[in-house]
Parts: sequence; structure tokens; C-alpha cells
Amino acid sequence: MFMRIDHVGIACHDLEEKIALFEQTFELTVVAREVNEEQGVKEAMLHIADGNGGGSYIQLLEPLGPDTPVGKFLAKRGEGVHHVAFGVPDVAEAMREIGGKGVRLLDEKPRHGTMGSSIAFLHPKDVGGMLTELVQAPKH
Repeated sequence: MFMRIDHVGIACHDLEEKIALFEQTFELTVVAREVNEEQGVKEAMLHIADGNGGGSYIQLLEPLGPDTPVGKFLAKRGEGVHHVAFGVPDVAEAMREIGGKGVRLLDEKPRHGTMGSSIAFLHPKDVGGMLTELVQAPKH
């Protein structure tokens, strides 16, 4: 079902500061920036590597406000890993299969993700305490 780790989402207070840190420390390159009003974040995707199943990235997330999911995460836990995202060939099918095994889905249907992807989240309490995202890369 999983083809790769698509990205690791990292919550931060200052997107520009963290971009500079990852560029200078790890020599990563920003390949996309977005403001996602629906999710309440400014984000940047930094490319790590390409593999057979597609690319892998670090996703830096700055909340648009304190009442957004990432804003609440930062207030409670501080900066750090927010979620892990796995690449899947078909996000809707993965949702059906995983949901059929009793895992609660935070999304009823796939929604728009970064760089034109389709995404859905799984309830962290059902997958070992980790917020988990399913990502279907856009068709090219």
C-alpha cells in the first residue's frame, strides 16, 4: 500500500527561519511554497531525494493563527514533528482499505494537498499516536 515516505511535516513558528536552517544545514532546496487557507498554514516543501515511488520531502508548516490545527499543536507541544506522510497510489482506495480495518479517518474524502496532491489524514490514536497523512501525487 505505501510506496514511500512522502514527507515529514514539521511545525514551526517562523517559516523563513526554518527554511534557512534546512537550506544551510542540510543543503535542501525549496521546491514549493503555498498558503493553504483550508488547513490554516503557510508551508514550504524542501526536496530530499527521488525514488521509484516518487520524491521525499520535508514540509515546514507555520500556522496562519493560534486557533488553527498547527497553531494549537505549537501551543501544546512546541516546534517539531507534526506528522508523517506516506505516498500511496490511490488515496481514496487507501482510505477505504485502512478505514475497513477499523482505523478512524479524519477526512471523509480526499482533499487538496501540497503541489497538487490528494491527501487524507488518519486519527493518531488509532495508529500509535502519530498523525498520519496519505498522499497521492498528482498525475503528470
